[in-house]
Amino acid sequence: MGYLIYNILLLLASPVILGVLLAKKRCRRGLPQRFGWISRENDPSESPVVWIHAVSLGEVITIVPFVKSLKARYPDWTFLVSTITETGREAVEQRLADVALHCYLPLDFPWVVEAYVRKFRPAAFVFVETELWPNLLKCFARHGVPTFLVNGRLSSRSYNRYRLIKGFMEKVLSFVDLFLMQSDRDVQRIRDLGASSERVFRTGNMKFDQESQSSSISSPRITRSALGLAEHEELIVAGSTHSEEEDDLLGCYTHLIREHSASILLIAPRHVERVENVETKVRAAGLVSVRRSAMNHAKGEEPKGKGPRVIILDTRGELADVYALGRVAFVGGTLVPVGGHNLLEPARWGKPVYFGPYTDHCSEIAHLLVQAGGGIQVKDVEELSEQFLQAFNNPSLMQRMGSAARSVVQANQGVMRQNLDLIVSHLEDPQHHSRLLSSSNFEVQGLKSKVQGSKV
Repeated sequence: MGYLIYNILLLLASPVILGVLLAKKRCRRGLPQRFGWISRENDPSESPVVWIHAVSLGEVITIVPFVKSLKARYPDWTFLVSTITETGREAVEQRLADVALHCYLPLDFPWVVEAYVRKFRPAAFVFVETELWPNLLKCFARHGVPTFLVNGRLSSRSYNRYRLIKGFMEKVLSFVDLFLMQSDRDVQRIRDLGASSERVFRTGNMKFDQESQSSSISSPRITRSALGLAEHEELIVAGSTHSEEEDDLLGCYTHLIREHSASILLIAPRHVERVENVETKVRAAGLVSVRRSAMNHAKGEEPKGKGPRVIILDTRGELADVYALGRVAFVGGTLVPVGGHNLLEPARWGKPVYFGPYTDHCSEIAHLLVQAGGGIQVKDVEELSEQFLQAFNNPSLMQRMGSAARSVVQANQGVMRQNLDLIVSHLEDPQHHSRLLSSSNFEVQGLKSKVQGSKV
């Protein structure tokens, strides 16, 4: 009954879903593919396909080491990474080039997911951070495809919503073979919703093992000169910010430069398409605004801005490395009730991490950073302003905090390896291994042409 109601509601909502996808320019690419219209090249092969789903940029970055390790273990297998967003697609094509193919996640209509599964014939499905699509998971179960949740988490908002349909969720969760969760809280929540205890493991957060685009932790891809920073200038990096937070940060910065005029603020909005709005805010605050995309200081040009100014990071894929250039870092989604973004990106570079009270999406990491002395959680913008001022008045404190933040990252690494071992042991169990090696189950040669041929 639960699936019947779900599919009726999904069908009724389909005009709205289509309208939203057409209205958003960034969602139009690959629209036919999302509805299951995939080119029909179909050459048989013995190579198993592992399908991995990561929603957007953050999730893709998280699973990059995991996918590369799987590819190293099974070099003859084909790996397919699906995303929902364009930023996710770009990350797959940049960071997993020659390792995995990309496709868009199908819309969760029964006939669409059936078309995908029949076309790609995956040997296994891995999904990141609890993307629970009922029809897709049911289809995998019907075709005997094992499914694994990695880096699983349940925010309070999602958990409370799922509890309202607990009977239905228990059925959906029965189709998942392994739940590899981030924290004890996530373990308890997924069990409360009906996941079988013997399938649930707490392995930790794979973001501790996240790699940078740089080849070395001590050598970020982007340089100070590329941002037009003079030798005496100190950078505050505010990453993944939301609109109200930007207002607050500009207020903090205006207060800070009264005593520290050599401080420079860099704002990286969570959504790049909001750049013009951020620029307007900066100018309204009476500050100089400089877009990262307008810079070319790596070739020795003079900085476009001098003195106090706000750099707006309007490029994709650079934030993780930009954190390395900051004296301090603020992570957004925490001064507004969003739940917080990736606190580990600045921590891995040994930077003091500042964040607000809303950390539901990263509560365990926030606790570890505060406990170790590598992070400071503020209750509001006034306290954040005070903390920034203290940071610039006490360099030795910042060094100690940065070292503590990095130690948190180092002490909690190895999650990816645990997840990999659990999944591999499941796949290589005799019950599943014979299926993986059965050529009759796979039609993979030409998979690249199927995916690429349907791009729009």
